[in-house]
Amino acid sequence: MNSTELPRLTVRSPADLIAAVPYLLGFHPTDSVVVVALSGTRIVFAARGDLPDGAEHEEAAAHIAEVTARQGADAATVIGYGPAARVTPALDVLRGALADAGLTVLDALRVTDGRWWSYVCTEPECCPPEGKPYDPRASAVPAAAVFAGQVALPDRAALAARVASAGGTTMRSAVERAERRLTDLLAAAPATDLLGGRALRTAGVAALRAARRRHDSGEQLPDDEVAWLCLLLTHLPVRDHAWERTDGRDEDVAFWAELLRRAAPELTAAPGALLAFAAWRDGQGALAAVALERVLAEHPDYSLALLMDDLLRRGVPPSRLDGWPAAGSPRRLRRARRRSRRRPR
Repeated sequence: MNSTELPRLTVRSPADLIAAVPYLLGFHPTDSVVVVALSGTRIVFAARGDLPDGAEHEEAAAHIAEVTARQGADAATVIGYGPAARVTPALDVLRGALADAGLTVLDALRVTDGRWWSYVCTEPECCPPEGKPYDPRASAVPAAAVFAGQVALPDRAALAARVASAGGTTMRSAVERAERRLTDLLAAAPATDLLGGRALRTAGVAALRAARRRHDSGEQLPDDEVAWLCLLLTHLPVRDHAWERTDGRDEDVAFWAELLRRAAPELTAAPGALLAFAAWRDGQGALAAVALERVLAEHPDYSLALLMDDLLRRGVPPSRLDGWPAAGSPRRLRRARRRSRRRPR
């Protein structure tokens, strides 16, 4: 499930809400169940899950309802994308699960082939049985979302392509040079520097500072610089130093996305997990999810990726870390994870 905290969008009708969903998620959903949660009149949360099959209905609905209730929402609208035979049973179970979690279900919609149907409204004037055609271009929501910097990619695959490998064969040579450089660094460390820990951290801090300065000024990072930093990030004190200096700023997301795309497969764990953290903090839950999918496919036991995956699945809101990194440390995220394991009241 992908989730995110959201900017303000003015929604006045079901058609407006349907037009808004791709911008709330970051891509156009298909074969999906989407929950849009509100606190009062403000949209505070949107979550998407794959359209479940048969026996998965109750488990998927209970999970989405639990996550939604954790957001401080008091109401929700649910939308199913796909054929009626699959959407209707999924939304029936989900509506019940949300009600059991104490949320008012404002509407339940099905979207199929350019038409929408309401499972709540029975007035043929506004909700005809044959469905109501809609044209997203007729709504003001997409223009407002684009103006606010929101993007709606064609589908989830297009989002995953943003974090796909682009390292190429030249990166392999750069990694080999970085490994030789690391060997020389450790060989030159004084005997008092146990296992070269101080030398590694000093080199990592300098490499991160130089790469961020170059990237933020709009320069292309050389392969050698990418390989050297990614190799140093395998040293946990260097990774945690980078983590403490990563928030939800646009430049953080862009920086770690570039490193993940260009890193050699064996070095993607730290850049990918840090991208997931930055995207989560920026409210880009779907981007965080696809970054984690790539990392966990290549490094299934990487602890920071597992921690972030758990937080996303539990729907822990980024506001839990308000003040990070100035008033925080990696331990705060671990505490937020522990608190998220408590069931919502």
